[in-house]
Amino acid sequence: MTRYSPLATPAATIEYLKQWGLHTNKSLGQHFLIDDGIVGRILKCADIKPDDRIIEVGPGIGTLTAALLAQGAMVYAIEKDQKLLNPLAVSFANEQGFVLIPADALDIPEVKRSASDTFGAGGKPLKLVANLPYAVAATIVLSYFEQFPTLGSATVMVQREVAERMMAQPNSKEYGAYTVKLRLLAEPQDSFAVARTNFLPPPRVDSTVICLHRHTSSIPYEMYKATSFVVEAAFAQRRKTIRNSMRAHFFIHNHNTALVDTLLARANIDPQRRGETLSVQEFIALGSIMALLEDTAVQLGSE
Repeated sequence: MTRYSPLATPAATIEYLKQWGLHTNKSLGQHFLIDDGIVGRILKCADIKPDDRIIEVGPGIGTLTAALLAQGAMVYAIEKDQKLLNPLAVSFANEQGFVLIPADALDIPEVKRSASDTFGAGGKPLKLVANLPYAVAATIVLSYFEQFPTLGSATVMVQREVAERMMAQPNSKEYGAYTVKLRLLAEPQDSFAVARTNFLPPPRVDSTVICLHRHTSSIPYEMYKATSFVVEAAFAQRRKTIRNSMRAHFFIHNHNTALVDTLLARANIDPQRRGETLSVQEFIALGSIMALLEDTAVQLGSE
């Protein structure tokens, strides 16, 4: 039987914690994976190959890290918990493919500085593979797709409800601004549920591993920015019609509210619809018109 990580058992995890005098940090959402079969499924879902460049957020005691390194991958492990830094450094001291980044994963400027801008370098695309802290999982996934253009995929353990938002379809309660903004950049390819008993200590929520792949054709930055603004406007007051929700959001952000009617008319979208009924493609149509109108306004203003 193939073994993927020497730490992916209850006994090995408990022994490691005792050896280093460690305890799980509830404030950081630490739940250590203790099922080697789940580790193997994560590797398969992420399609790990030798020389892959991996970002791992929250490596913990290195359970998944060890498995990734055993596959020949280069692992950039971002760890916030100061108590885990020395154990990780010692455990993987002989691994040339291991780079420890002592930083808060949400502090992206600091992450970039600590990584010496390696994440933006050429070569193979980056893969985000991680058992993410659940409180910040959604933010990390979207932010990393936004901030690291070389990030090609994300295979992450998240709270089940977060995965449902990532995979949601129009006309569902899970479908919202976050769903659309993420789908502008990446598409869910696979997912599987993970029982609470696969962690030490067991979390109080259900978990899902989800794999997302970046779209092969990237949306231009200005269009992404404009579309994201339109998306936020459409869902700002989701019980209202898209026209009323967008007008209120435009007003708060000092945009011309009359522009809303122009956008909806040009995109051929009924102003009485609600935001959750629009497809991602319809939001892209709104965003592209918004970007075009803003660009035209800038050009006219410079004349």
